[in-house]
Amino acid sequence: IADCLQTITEKALAHQGKITKTIGDEVMAVFPSAEDAFLAACAMQAAVKNNLPVNGTPLLIRVGFNYGEVIKESNDVFGNTVNTAARVAAITRAGQIMSTREVLNVLPVALQRRMRLIMRAEFKGKRDHQEVYQVIDDQEDIEATRCGIPAYRKPPENDTEMVLRYRNHTAKVANDQRSISLGREEFCSIVVKNTFASRLHTQIELRLGKFYITDQSTNGTFIRFSDDSVVHITRQEILLARNGTISLGQSFDDSPDELIEFSITTTPTEPTPS
Repeated sequence: IADCLQTITEKALAHQGKITKTIGDEVMAVFPSAEDAFLAACAMQAAVKNNLPVNGTPLLIRVGFNYGEVIKESNDVFGNTVNTAARVAAITRAGQIMSTREVLNVLPVALQRRMRLIMRAEFKGKRDHQEVYQVIDDQEDIEATRCGIPAYRKPPENDTEMVLRYRNHTAKVANDQRSISLGREEFCSIVVKNTFASRLHTQIELRLGKFYITDQSTNGTFIRFSDDSVVHITRQEILLARNGTISLGQSFDDSPDELIEFSITTTPTEPTPS
């Protein structure tokens, strides 16, 4: 994975990109133009696909990018453009590149021809559905698309559920309950009696079959995943996977007592006969 991240970084830098952050196995970069981002994404995919498999298993990456204004703070960037890019990346399948109408509008015609409308997705904070495009970076895929064979197929619907446990309390996030809140106030779905926690500390949402945690606190949220990697987010949103532990406002290095455990299960839904 480290070699893969290095390859991604090198291709970003080669196309005038600047790395703003690396969280776990995800890299965020900014580019001076949509064209630079487009070409960098294609270069990343080509380089990773050409790498040798690890223990017989090829590594695949997914790339999502967007175009627009951002808010700069130190070496980081924020704003709706960044949030949309993250959400596009989250719904992208391994080995694919996805982007938006905002990117399509400013690309040269030659690159516009390599983008195909895949879906109209509903993202948090957006009134209208967001057009999501797939970048066709392989000649075989381009020919297949021209012949009417879709290069992208919608994955089957799954029943996905997250269970959270705090002390004697259990809460679920699922299709019938798509969001919950965690914090110190009584109105929260899970009330955490912790002086480090904010009144409304964080929220967890189910969107398009994936679980996102959004920090809204002063001290931030610490997440320890099943592989023992730890992420600290402050006023940010990340994707949760598999299972792990959440600490509101207090680092795991401080041996916090108030911990929330989460686990995610996915059950394939039987297709409906047509």
